Amino acid sequence: MLVPVQASVADHLAAIDRLAPLIAAERQCFDHDRRLPDALFNALAEAGLFRLYLPRALGGPEFSPLDFMTIVEAASALDGSVGWLVGNGAGMSRIGGYLAEDAVRDWFADPRAFITSATGAVGTAVAVEGGYRVSGRWPFGSGAHHATRFMGLAAAKAADGQDGPPLCCYFDRSEVRVHDTWFVSGLRGTGSCDFEIRDSFVPAGHTHPLVDFQPTQAGLLYRLPGISAFGWTVSVVPLGIARGALDAFIALASRKPRPGSPGQLRDGELVQAMVGRAEASLRSARALLVEAMTDLMTATDVGGSRLVQARALFRAACANAAESAARVVDMIAAGAGTAAIFETGTLERSVRDVQAAIKHVAMSPNSYALAGRMSLGLAPGTSRF
Repeated sequence: MLVPVQASVADHLAAIDRLAPLIAAERQCFDHDRRLPDALFNALAEAGLFRLYLPRALGGPEFSPLDFMTIVEAASALDGSVGWLVGNGAGMSRIGGYLAEDAVRDWFADPRAFITSATGAVGTAVAVEGGYRVSGRWPFGSGAHHATRFMGLAAAKAADGQDGPPLCCYFDRSEVRVHDTWFVSGLRGTGSCDFEIRDSFVPAGHTHPLVDFQPTQAGLLYRLPGISAFGWTVSVVPLGIARGALDAFIALASRKPRPGSPGQLRDGELVQAMVGRAEASLRSARALLVEAMTDLMTATDVGGSRLVQARALFRAACANAAESAARVVDMIAAGAGTAAIFETGTLERSVRDVQAAIKHVAMSPNSYALAGRMSLGLAPGTSRF
């Protein structure tokens, strides 16, 4: 099952296909245990799915954001919780371009390395000799039960009490307490629990600024605005969930009888129109998201107002992808009728998972106002985009 380090996108897609029977066999545990079973998590790790952004110089594949998208969508189409963890875990492997090589090599020497991250709260990082004393509690730590490292956002304070820029601080698992808080409707298998540390020493080399960081690798991937790169890792997941739901409905429509009429569900013109509309909506949302990321990559080295505008439009594209995916899943569930309410099927889970996924701040509809302000010649009004 181990995928070669320099494997292609096709190799990773093939690995996901091979994992489909295991995911199907273990899925009954997702809702009850509220985490992935160890065997499945380990199989995902061995397939290299948690290190898609790891730099080539450090033994990783260093996929582009668009290749990353293709792989995460495929995982999400199989299961939302699996796709969410692949997106989050593989997304955090980009720290290989932010931190010193020796630290990253050490952390990723473990084939099951997984870094859980959270920015939904802000801890405190008090400067001391050689690093910081960090305390805090962070929600939504996806994959917390299996994490080898944790990242929490902290407000840096100098020894004289002056505030510095927010820092991304990395903690060893042994220093972290995980709180079992993940009692939710969707994405239940992600184990996105709170995690906490109290007055833990973090070496300066195990931190980097949230913004205005200096990449340690040359690739464009590592020069992308950090908040945008983080948002990308989760914003592609709803599109994959919607694709999986649409594929499940197409399979269902070929075997489910058409109510009150001869033939199968697929023979009805309304169903045909619904599938066509769903395809158009899903593909157009994906195309806009790809265009926005492509523009962001181009603008990254231009900088200035060009980059600010690209970042704002990128966030609007993330919001549009989320809304479009949710509409598609709802449309499909309505067309499937009672088949969409049984826990044994794909559609019931897709409805719950997509609604949970789109609640992430990276896909907030507030991003439309941000993009609108920019188009109207107004200041963004926030720096967190």
